[in-house]
Amino acid sequence: MKSSIVNRQSSIGLIALALLFAFLVAILHAQQIPPSPAIRVESALVSVPVIVSDNRGRYVLGLEAADFKLYQDDVPQPVALFTTSVEPIRIALLLDTSKSTITVLNKIKKAAREFLLQLRPQDQAFVVSFDASIEYLSPLSSDHKELEDAIKKAKVGEYTGTRMRDAILEVMQRKFRSGQGRKAIVLLTDGQDYGSVVSASDLLSAVGASNTVIYSIYYNVDPREVMKKLFGVHSRLPAHRPGSRRGPYVVWDEREERAAAYLEELSDLSAGRFYRSAVTDLKETFARVAEELRHQYLLGFYPDKAMLDGSLHLLRVEVSLPEALVRARRSYRAVN
Repeated sequence: MKSSIVNRQSSIGLIALALLFAFLVAILHAQQIPPSPAIRVESALVSVPVIVSDNRGRYVLGLEAADFKLYQDDVPQPVALFTTSVEPIRIALLLDTSKSTITVLNKIKKAAREFLLQLRPQDQAFVVSFDASIEYLSPLSSDHKELEDAIKKAKVGEYTGTRMRDAILEVMQRKFRSGQGRKAIVLLTDGQDYGSVVSASDLLSAVGASNTVIYSIYYNVDPREVMKKLFGVHSRLPAHRPGSRRGPYVVWDEREERAAAYLEELSDLSAGRFYRSAVTDLKETFARVAEELRHQYLLGFYPDKAMLDGSLHLLRVEVSLPEALVRARRSYRAVN
């Protein structure tokens, strides 16, 4: 009889934990952000970021404008802009500070500071945090101390929400819209978006109209640790194994997989890269991003005015180097 009562209490306890877990999913995913207008990304000069590597995956430097051929809808285009990796780059470092990062934010900030140390003197960066709000923690700067201090200011948001898509769009249209040259967004997030005004499809269209490269660094968080930190609850639910598709974490894992797939699509569309990284491996992942940024070319051309019709146009880049592998922006959408 006593054993039956204990088992029943244990079952009730697990049910309570499962309900609390469901509440955690709901509270982290709530959408409470008022609408704000979206702004269209426009540009006359079409910029095409390009990465060239050999058949062993090693980056190729020292190429000149004459080594490249640029095509719009299979029609050759004269290259009006050519920038090598020696030229400076502007970087927006976007940090997810939503409530789901409460257990990992300190490690994220440490890795982000080490990433900034790898920037060259001519490069500039600024730091943005996003949760239920979007906060610019620093101006565009090459001062490492100023940027490190900005990262230190990042903290978990007070309110529920993760306006990741809004943050990306705002940086592209307000900070990176004017001026030419190399531009990149380095996005560090678990990929969940709750509360953004801009839709997933609209952001993809905006990225297609932008000359900004997006490097997405995606990491997992342990929901049990989040529950413990937010609610003070020591969960007796089984250990979380990302991607297992079994047990009480199925909904959580499905959301994470959809988020990762979307980040990969964003990065691929912009000619950037998508990285999956354990929080403990962020230093190494950041180093890989920094290395690629140091090996990026930028081409540009002015399309015929008839092409500035808002429709999608395909881009292709070729290099006069045997067996070279080229990764470049694949399309653009521009208006007059």
